Amino acid sequence: MSLPFLKIFVLVYFLASRWALRLLGGVWREVVLALLNVAGVYVFIIGAAHVTDLIFYLSVVIFHYLMLRFFSQARGWLPWLAFFAPLATLVFIRYFADGFGALWDHITGKEWGPLPPLVGISYLAFRCSRLVSEVRNGTVQRPGFWDYLTFSFFLPTMTVGPINSYANYRRGFTTPWDVPVMRAGMRIFVGLVKYLFLGGIFSQITYDGWLLNGHLHHWVDLPVAMVFYYLYLYCNFSGYCDMAIGAAALIGIPVSENFDNPFAARNVKDFWNRWHITLSVWMRDALFSPLSKYLVRLFGPARANHAVALAITVVFLLVGIWHGVGWHYALFGAAHALGVVVNHYYTIGLKKWLGREGFKDYNENRWIQAAAVVLTFSYCAASLFLFANTMPQMTEIFRILR
Repeated sequence: MSLPFLKIFVLVYFLASRWALRLLGGVWREVVLALLNVAGVYVFIIGAAHVTDLIFYLSVVIFHYLMLRFFSQARGWLPWLAFFAPLATLVFIRYFADGFGALWDHITGKEWGPLPPLVGISYLAFRCSRLVSEVRNGTVQRPGFWDYLTFSFFLPTMTVGPINSYANYRRGFTTPWDVPVMRAGMRIFVGLVKYLFLGGIFSQITYDGWLLNGHLHHWVDLPVAMVFYYLYLYCNFSGYCDMAIGAAALIGIPVSENFDNPFAARNVKDFWNRWHITLSVWMRDALFSPLSKYLVRLFGPARANHAVALAITVVFLLVGIWHGVGWHYALFGAAHALGVVVNHYYTIGLKKWLGREGFKDYNENRWIQAAAVVLTFSYCAASLFLFANTMPQMTEIFRILR
């Protein structure tokens, strides 16, 4: 599509969405917003030439809605069907779709063809899954079809989040939520600077931009690339989230914050309270809390600390796998599981050794805090080596280091 058309569409999308949210009511508001966001996803994410991809997206979301409608408020284990349906769809698309297509081709003799690369399918799955829990717990009322469609396809957060809760999303419908246009615009501008300018500079001193350039490198270049990849990833990801939050604010929809100065984290657990916050909250509420409670009951109160450590390990392995297909993602999750588990046992030991007052003094000591921040920054930067590179890339990097 031409650039002038895209500019006009952006203007129409924001003006029409803001108008519909403020001036329309009832089903008409839901229908207009749903059509605007589906059209936005079609134009900007899928591409207007791929109608079949849009049909696939819609089919997935309609299936999730039907599961929510019929099972989320049922008795017994049926709500778990609605909760796991989006996650099962995500797992199937990522891990089994190609194999299923090959089996289909073999049995029928007809070509199944590859599934479309569904941009943002992970975030869509987590949003829809969390909505089931919100409805089941009585936090929100079950949405109608058109509102569900708008929430699922909400354009500002469609591709890389944040994973906004439905309760927070609906605040823009039920109470006045006005962010000054200049403030929202400034948030978008800050995001653009981080995403395009700073991220572009830092990316030139990372693995792909520097180490894997076909030349031999000194070993000192590896920690330099680790640090700058960490900076690049933060600017890239948080910059996009800034733009998403600012764009949603222009419409009048609140979106949860996803970052809180992660470079100031003093341990890996604190890092995940500051980095990709909406994913951390989802994992805590949907997985860690129920799993840790179950394991404590299974192991007994005397082994509660070990039960919590096991729950942490499971959660972070899944965090790693959630980010993508490949052993390096699982290793990234394992590295952060190790960091949080070590902090878990270290904190327990310190409290026993120092006592309440001594532990408080320890946490308030500026020198200890500074050392903890530096160590955490270094550990997280090093662990992202596993996140950024496939196994062959890691082998190549170590080969070229001298």
